[in-house]
Amino acid sequence: MEGRSSERHASPQYDIVIVGAGPVGLMLSTCLARWGYRIKHIDNRAEPTPTGRADGIQPRSLDLLRNMGLKSAIMAHKPARVFEVAFWDPPKSGNGIVRTGTWASCPSFIDARYPFTTLLHQGRIERVFISDLDRNGVQIQRPWTVKGFKSDDNTDSEYPVEVCLEHVDGHHSEMVRAKYLFSGEGARSSIREQLGIKITHKDPITHVWGVIDGVVKTDFPDIKMKCTIHSEHGSIMVIPRENNMVRLYIQIASSTDADWSPRRTATAEEVQASAKKILYPYLIEWEGVEWYSVYPIGQGISAKYTIDHRVFLGGDACHTHSPKAGQGMNTAFLDALNLAWKIHLVEAGFADRAVLTTYEVERKDVAETLLAFDNKYARLFSQRPPAAKEVQAASEQTSAQAEDNDFVKTFKESCEFTSGYGVAYKPNVLNWSPTHPARSLLINPRGTKLRTGRIMINADVTRVVDANVVHLEQEIPLNGSFRIYVFAGKPSITSKALRDFGFHLASKASFYGSYLRPDIDSVSYHEKHNPHSLFFTICTIFAARRAQIEIMRDVPNPLARYRDHVYADDRWDRRVPEAEAAAHAKMGLDQEKGGVVVVRPDGYVAIVTSLIEGSGTVDALNEYFSAFCTKRLGETMAQL
Repeated sequence: MEGRSSERHASPQYDIVIVGAGPVGLMLSTCLARWGYRIKHIDNRAEPTPTGRADGIQPRSLDLLRNMGLKSAIMAHKPARVFEVAFWDPPKSGNGIVRTGTWASCPSFIDARYPFTTLLHQGRIERVFISDLDRNGVQIQRPWTVKGFKSDDNTDSEYPVEVCLEHVDGHHSEMVRAKYLFSGEGARSSIREQLGIKITHKDPITHVWGVIDGVVKTDFPDIKMKCTIHSEHGSIMVIPRENNMVRLYIQIASSTDADWSPRRTATAEEVQASAKKILYPYLIEWEGVEWYSVYPIGQGISAKYTIDHRVFLGGDACHTHSPKAGQGMNTAFLDALNLAWKIHLVEAGFADRAVLTTYEVERKDVAETLLAFDNKYARLFSQRPPAAKEVQAASEQTSAQAEDNDFVKTFKESCEFTSGYGVAYKPNVLNWSPTHPARSLLINPRGTKLRTGRIMINADVTRVVDANVVHLEQEIPLNGSFRIYVFAGKPSITSKALRDFGFHLASKASFYGSYLRPDIDSVSYHEKHNPHSLFFTICTIFAARRAQIEIMRDVPNPLARYRDHVYADDRWDRRVPEAEAAAHAKMGLDQEKGGVVVVRPDGYVAIVTSLIEGSGTVDALNEYFSAFCTKRLGETMAQL
């Protein structure tokens, strides 16, 4: 036994081996590195992406990057920002092309902090993550690849995955053991192939496109905007970029062509010549070309994202689709984030391993929706040009009422999805529904506008300690914790309910008291987010003016320890102009009695409850967390 044990532990041990340093691998690595995990991260390229590849960051992803503290580093590169999309088509009479309409990239019916698409070369985005990893002690090992792996809990239950790594020159190799292995290798994932997981292709390849990045001279008036252009000579999508660059997607072959071949290729010069024809009567010349590629448009999805919940796939290793909707990098970010916090909660001892099964369930469903959308998106731009009044109606409509017009409906659905705010996770153990084991009548109070499995609604509030007006949804950083938002209504009405909530929350048998930090007695006075538990951060929001709130008087323990997370709901919001407490109103919570909102570590709503006197509110939350936590909750209270 001793010989076997020493042999088993001779290899270096890691919490996770991550293969691939594109967007999905870097996001996963960054999250887990910040939360203290030991990571082996390799990539088969000698350096980060030098040119080309993905470049679009959607509004929801920009929210996420801000929450991680990475947005400012990305925006320092002065990326292009797309606020509107322009449509160009052949005129009713004559030759050439004319602008037939525009619409907002992220229309006002979407409550977005950043209502635009950010466009920046993927290599610059990668380097922002790499710098953060370096600060957290993780370096990308280049150029290395994975040669093989075995996953066997019987051999080593703690580090069951054995991974063989090799330098691309074939002269150096390394054997390591890990708790998890993650493939962010892209569409040609060797890990997926070794697992024997098939890719299902949704539709046959019907188009081949060229993509070219460069600096141009042109009299085309919308070169600084995102454009879709249709002419008798073909189609182009225009994407503005940083440093006076522009990306052009140019259709070079279609299945309707007499000589159609999905392997059709073309030189950069041939694609440039096609662009000149399509843009006529406007002129275009290239001052320089940074990157050029030809690719077929195909849609595929992996049959599974994991076999044993030890080896996982993410990003393009799971799903391939057209790049023109700007979803690839954004979907990859959310794949990685979804897996990261679930691994964290399992490995930190908070959640059962069964939580890991929700990664594939949630993210594969999103990928299926993406592929369906990708088809729809392509058809949308091939249909008749929208009339000016339809574009105006779609861009300016802010109500939630149903629309009879198919174009307006499709437009809205498309914009919500492309912005990232349309992601919706279905009911499961993490996203409450009437079928969830938690059955308290306090759950999902009447009137709430929050939907479980959807991103939390934005709201402005005033922070009590310093009178700063802040974005409530951004106040808790991406720290791997559940976010408990106690909307406390009017202090004169809810004071007893709030005291009771604090009292029962502090019980050793509650979801909160059961998972206190082992070092709680030595935690710094200045710790804002996790003074008591590494798994929860609490915000308290009163429906009152800031001057009316005294933390020592109005906020009971343990909520008062989160003094930097006490807020006044006193900011006007145009979406609820008549509300006295706009944040309460936007959430659909009673402005006098409040309610409690639990948000998952990734920002998606988990459960909403009423705030009442007695133990009921904490009891309801104990029921929710009991469905997936490692400890039995609420037993002591139940015996009293």
